[in-house]
Amino acid sequence: MLADTPPMELERSDPSSRDQTRTDDKEISLLDLLIVIAERKQTIFFTAVACAVIAALVSLILPNRFTAKSTLLPPQQNTSMSSVLGQLGNLGGMASLGLGKNPNDLYVGMLKSRTVEDAMVEHFGLMQEYHARNLTQARNALEANTTIDGNGKDGLLRLSVEAGTPARAAQLTNGYVDQFRYFSQHMAVTEASQRRLFFEQQLEQAKDNLANAEEALKVTEQKTGLIQLDSQTHALIESAVSLRAQIAAKEVQIQSLRTYATGENAQLVQAQQELDELKAQLAKLGGTNAGSDTAGLIVPRGQVPQAGLEYVRKFRDVKYYETIFDILARQFEMAKLDEAKEGGPIQVVDVAVPPDVHSSPKRTIMVIAAFILGCFLGVTWVLLQSGLEHAEQNPENATKIARLRLLLAPTFRRRSSLKR
Repeated sequence: MLADTPPMELERSDPSSRDQTRTDDKEISLLDLLIVIAERKQTIFFTAVACAVIAALVSLILPNRFTAKSTLLPPQQNTSMSSVLGQLGNLGGMASLGLGKNPNDLYVGMLKSRTVEDAMVEHFGLMQEYHARNLTQARNALEANTTIDGNGKDGLLRLSVEAGTPARAAQLTNGYVDQFRYFSQHMAVTEASQRRLFFEQQLEQAKDNLANAEEALKVTEQKTGLIQLDSQTHALIESAVSLRAQIAAKEVQIQSLRTYATGENAQLVQAQQELDELKAQLAKLGGTNAGSDTAGLIVPRGQVPQAGLEYVRKFRDVKYYETIFDILARQFEMAKLDEAKEGGPIQVVDVAVPPDVHSSPKRTIMVIAAFILGCFLGVTWVLLQSGLEHAEQNPENATKIARLRLLLAPTFRRRSSLKR
């Protein structure tokens, strides 16, 4: 039976023989491709060389670009904030997850802020340099030429700016840092800077109040004449005014603590207890703490002449605001020292200097990449050309290929072919 079976039937009935035939076909096809590439290797080589030469010419035409780099050190994380979060229990643990992110992300975002970029555009005239029609285009061009990286394991920020000349690149890089410093001076980023800004505002208000009180006392002296107070009245006023000023300063301190601390914070609890004690001492002297008016302080009228009563009140106001100003000034200086201990908003580790080597165009890389691309294009072209030649050997395919060439030909050539 097997002898009578045709060879084709045997191949169909044997799966292993079919697989072997397909493998041979694939090997033959791969060999054919390699043969075509070997036969037309000169075409591939000349195509790659042509692409490399074109890339070299383009790289020579392109102007040199220089990149200046600067390394920055952001301030360290404040440990007091961690202690505040520790008092929150489980909620503090959840909040600390957000603080566990890269702390440099805050400063990278500030460096990329619109305020800093607009200041750069305006200060260095980048709209004319980048040929931008508006601020948005100038900002986009600046961002394209600027690189800010804060993901290094060393915790440093790296800022680089690309420009047409080495001096301009260094100028823009250092200017970027200067504009950020100026911008950060008006922002309270750390806890100490928040306290410094808060006490600075309170100190300015106390200074204005003191100036107004001194002016009112001067007017009263001119109207009633200078009145000398007796020692008992003077001591009473001094004591009561000092307590009132300490109470006001303590209230300011409590407001400052509440900006970043919870109600269970040890410093806040202690400050509240001290405030209650000061109020109790003031109550023993017969004074009150209602608002900023010192009329609540009781001075026996029998000890002060009626004509000097107005002077006494103005004198109390001046002493009160003097004490307030003195206490707030000390608190302000302490906050400034704490901020100095934490370091400035940002410190420069490496100042940008004019680079001595251009950063772009990378001519060697461009030529090598163009040569590799040319090899790929050359191989693709010779394989496509060989495939078309092989397909033309079939009369049916030759007709279709001729039709395709006619359709792809320019219009005037197509018309002339049709006429023929």
